[in-house]
Amino acid sequence: MFTPSIPVCDPPERPYWPNLLAGFALGLVLLLTFVLTGHGLGATGFTTRLSAWLGESVLPAWTLKNDYLGSFLEDGPVLSSWISWQVLGVFAGGLASAWLAGRMRWRIEGAASAGRGTRLLKAVVGGILAGFGARIAAGCTSGVGLSGSAVLGVAGFVFLGAFFAAGLLVSRLTGGGVQ
Repeated sequence: MFTPSIPVCDPPERPYWPNLLAGFALGLVLLLTFVLTGHGLGATGFTTRLSAWLGESVLPAWTLKNDYLGSFLEDGPVLSSWISWQVLGVFAGGLASAWLAGRMRWRIEGAASAGRGTRLLKAVVGGILAGFGARIAAGCTSGVGLSGSAVLGVAGFVFLGAFFAAGLLVSRLTGGGVQ
């Protein structure tokens, strides 16, 4: 007996926002962050707090004595910091945005041109290097770049220029970016 099948289709993807509108919205979010929290945007402080919290769970004495991580434990639990809630809000907002735009699916960007394993290796190495650089620079692209530039800090402009230049250089040396 033949049973007709009903094709299952993903909902159509909505287009991304126009660049000008997205830039304006990002500027508005940055302004509201300054007004409501007294801080700019940033994310690496959360990962450091999370690392300190995990370190305290595994090796509490060592973590407390560590000059770098110990100071983050003195500030209280990881969820007592505004930056933790900011990062969780960015994650929830990104999830909601992807769902509403019909773009929620598991995929590895750039895997078709670079191969899945190579693309994942590049993403992990790039993420580690960017995270390390962000901690050395005392902030990530959001914290130093956007927030620093928004208050006309020289470090913000220097960081953004160096970050983009390094990204372009590495992209050329490794055979291009995400296709």
